[in-house]
Amino acid sequence: MSEMFEIAYAVASNRICLFTGTGFSKAVTENNAPSWQKLLEELCDLLPNGEDLKTSLFPKTNSNPLSLEERAQIISIKLSDNNKSIHEEAAKIIDAISLKGDNSELKEFLSKRSYRVVTTNYDKLLENLSGENTCQSIAPGLPIPRASSNVKVYHVHGSTDSPNNMVITSDDYFNFINNDSYFSRKLSTVLHENTVVILGYSLGDTNLKAIISDYKGFSKSHVIGLNIFLVSRSKVDQEIKDYYSHCYGIRVLDQLELSDFFKDLNKKIPEIEDVVDKSLKSIRRVIYDGNTFKTKYLKLEDSFLRIISSIFAEGLSLEDKKVVKTIGKIIETKTDLTRENNAWEQYEHLAKWLIYLGSILEIKNTSIEELYLKAVLRSMKTMSKELYIGYSWHAYRAWSIRWSSIISSNRAMIKRHIEENTSDSDALFVVNQL
Repeated sequence: MSEMFEIAYAVASNRICLFTGTGFSKAVTENNAPSWQKLLEELCDLLPNGEDLKTSLFPKTNSNPLSLEERAQIISIKLSDNNKSIHEEAAKIIDAISLKGDNSELKEFLSKRSYRVVTTNYDKLLENLSGENTCQSIAPGLPIPRASSNVKVYHVHGSTDSPNNMVITSDDYFNFINNDSYFSRKLSTVLHENTVVILGYSLGDTNLKAIISDYKGFSKSHVIGLNIFLVSRSKVDQEIKDYYSHCYGIRVLDQLELSDFFKDLNKKIPEIEDVVDKSLKSIRRVIYDGNTFKTKYLKLEDSFLRIISSIFAEGLSLEDKKVVKTIGKIIETKTDLTRENNAWEQYEHLAKWLIYLGSILEIKNTSIEELYLKAVLRSMKTMSKELYIGYSWHAYRAWSIRWSSIISSNRAMIKRHIEENTSDSDALFVVNQL
């Protein structure tokens, strides 16, 4: 999976940020961590007539027109009337939650790696999972640590270490959204500087949506890769994937349990660590010194993944003329390799490379559009659903299976180009799948 390679490369180069929500806490506690609504319902139980208030705010038959933060505001007022603080009482409930179940794969990663975490959770479960790893927990109302550490956890909505600064009610959210705080600025910074993996979060927070949307515009205007991933344990419809990609620049990895994600990542990281320094040095020599990649290297299936990851790690844009020239030369060399005798694996590699490029960059109207489409046409005209001499079945399989992973605007662009330039039935079948 090219996405896992990219994430592992970010980990190996110390450029990874985890973005965790309630689903993360539920996963590491065997669902004992409460959802936001469940937390509010438990807070209602602290009131003398709490059951009536709970029925009113969370009716089982009809929907309540108020948002959860507005309902939290009502509960806060009621608790205040009874000499209780919603923030302190919520902190007590959260602090009672403990880790449960098999979290070994998460601990393997969290206790040994360097990373950043942005979380809307109030709990300290992730800090507990980091074990003996040097970890700083940073939240509103607490001093900002200045020492370095392997792990920094930014509780943008506050943490139980400082209950009065937890963002719970509508008043809290209004202040959070309209306050240009250290945490809102930091969130924007880590999105720009890291590969971001969203775990247990559904983009329900308006402020966070705005920040991610702002980053999407930046990545498009600078022609850099879409470096935000959403890991979902359930299947996500293609329309929703396209929506996430179009509006927020997010690539979705669905039907993937949290433990399986970290298991795959832990397995991938060691092999990536061996090539990170070499690939960064190589891309610098190629881009800045005018060197070229050896044909022997470009014959390797994962060489393109290494090159693209190192380009992004170096902070380069695909609008850079030197980068465009490099990508063009690589694609041309790979295409030439498909013309050699018995080069069947090169057909498959070329297809996978083009699919990967189409899944991370909106290519239309960029300087590599023509080059890309020319290579795609070559790849699709030399593939076949059936086993015919001179045509690649593996390339067809790659295009067919991974077609949906390509950004929707790129799919539309490729579809038009194929329909205008070939009558090949297999190519037309692929581009008309969705």
